[in-house]
Order: sequence, then structure tokens, then C-alpha cells
Amino acid sequence: MTAKDLQELYDYGHWANRKLFEGLSQITPEEFTRSVAGSYGSIRNSLVHAISAEWGWLDRCGGPQRGARLKADDYPTLQSVIELSMKVEGHGREFLSNLTDGDLSRIVEFNFGGPESHSMTVGQILRHGAIHSVHHRGQVALLCRMLGHAPGNFDALFYYAASAAVR
Repeated sequence: MTAKDLQELYDYGHWANRKLFEGLSQITPEEFTRSVAGSYGSIRNSLVHAISAEWGWLDRCGGPQRGARLKADDYPTLQSVIELSMKVEGHGREFLSNLTDGDLSRIVEFNFGGPESHSMTVGQILRHGAIHSVHHRGQVALLCRMLGHAPGNFDALFYYAASAAVR
């Protein structure tokens, strides 16, 4: 995978986030924070986790520092989560635009707060970050459906079809 490939993968993710946010505009504020199911319970908690993780992986690779994991309670509304997502998207676009193919093989050591250390390349970490976001977007779409709303379709197929139409 090249740096350009990673940019495209993250571009798809940002497009998919915007599509998902459009679909989520139909839910109520109570539904946004209601514990329904899944790893993080609510739509809000799942979104904040995914956005916080994306920023954290960018940080580990040399992007803008995130600090501590973001807390869902600090983002009470869909609009506040959308604004957070746009901020992290900007960080990602800036960081990825300066990434070279050579940077992808750089080794990064990290831990998850415990004593055990892990090592991966920048390329592996960033691929993981993009895939992690896809996973949680799917969870959020399911939670939205469980609440009786259709979140819309944000499959990569439609992203590529729309991109081809623009070219």
C-alpha cells in the first residue's frame, strides 16, 4: 500500500462519515445517547470512540497530539460529534498529505496504557485505523436501524462510483 492509497482509504472514510451523519440527522437527541447495544452502547459513544481512536492512531504515527482518550460525555449532541469528526478529518488530511511511501515502513512502538509494548509500521497502524473506523460505522448503522431509522448507504462501492463520475 502506498501513501496515496492510504489517503484514498481515509478519503473514503471521511465521505462515509458524512453520509452516516446525514442518516443520523433523523434520530432524536435521546436516541443519540440511548444505550442500545454493541461495544459502546449508544450511537454517540460508538462515534466518539471511533473518532478518538482515529486521532490516537494519527498521533502515534506523528500526527497532531490527541492527549487522553476523548470522553463521550464531552460531546452531548450529534452536532458536537460532527464538529469533532471534521476537526480530526482535518488533522488526518494534513498528516496524510505529507506522508511519503518511505514513511510507511517506519516502526512505531506504543502501548495501551499497560506495561506491554507493541511495534508496528506506520502503514500497518494507519490501515488498522481506517479499518477500525469502518467497523464502528457499521455498528452505528446497526444501532440506528435498531432505533427504527435507516442510516443510508455508505458502502465504498458508492464512494468509488461517485468519484468516477466526478473525474
